[in-house]
Amino acid sequence: MMSASGHVLLVTGASRGIGAATARRAAADGWRVAVNYNTSAEHAAQVVAAIQGAGGDAHAYQADVSQSSECERLFTEIATEMGSVSGLVNNVGGTGGAGPFDDNVPEKIERVFALNTFSAFHCTRFAARQMNAGGVIVNVTTQAATYGGAYLSPYAAAKAAVSTMTISASKELASRNIRVNAVSPGVIEAGEFLEYPQERKDAMMATLPLGRVGQPEEVAEAICWLLSDAASYVTGSILPVCGGR
Repeated sequence: MMSASGHVLLVTGASRGIGAATARRAAADGWRVAVNYNTSAEHAAQVVAAIQGAGGDAHAYQADVSQSSECERLFTEIATEMGSVSGLVNNVGGTGGAGPFDDNVPEKIERVFALNTFSAFHCTRFAARQMNAGGVIVNVTTQAATYGGAYLSPYAAAKAAVSTMTISASKELASRNIRVNAVSPGVIEAGEFLEYPQERKDAMMATLPLGRVGQPEEVAEAICWLLSDAASYVTGSILPVCGGR
């Protein structure tokens, strides 16, 4: 069992969308939040300001977590300035853009796997090294990892690897009192969805049993439950947050 109060949580890709919502929600639970971003410094600063304005503790850290050396620097900086990480949310990711299967050139595949899969591996590895008193890790995958994604094959495959890594890491790290779980969002009003034309949004919503897209805050609630002591006997689980789809 581990209370959030006073413990350090790293949320990757926390400047917008699900990551930003998770950072704000976790801070409300008492986590001291390291807000990671790569290029969106202004948005990360806004997330930090919102948390601090509500009485929480947060600091922004720049790093491209798809690179192992950048991850190592990130975790060193956080440990020096905030203390060792007790919680990690591997949220950073992206589809790399939709396209026909046979147009997936090696450079695109490598880029998508680096952003989605390698980042989760790197951060989990460095986080585990700091979690000497136990800890909790939540990965953000996708329903496409389970059911496939037409025109999004590299993304679906990269996130499927994260799902499998979640289960494998949970088995290995359990003896060190480190829980590892994942959330699997469906269609969420964040990220690339915001750029879709309205007709595509309408078509996607028509496939959802609940009849609407999800909000980043709804995914954040699931993530923060998995981070909490309320989920103390939950590890190796992948929780769908998908409106029934």
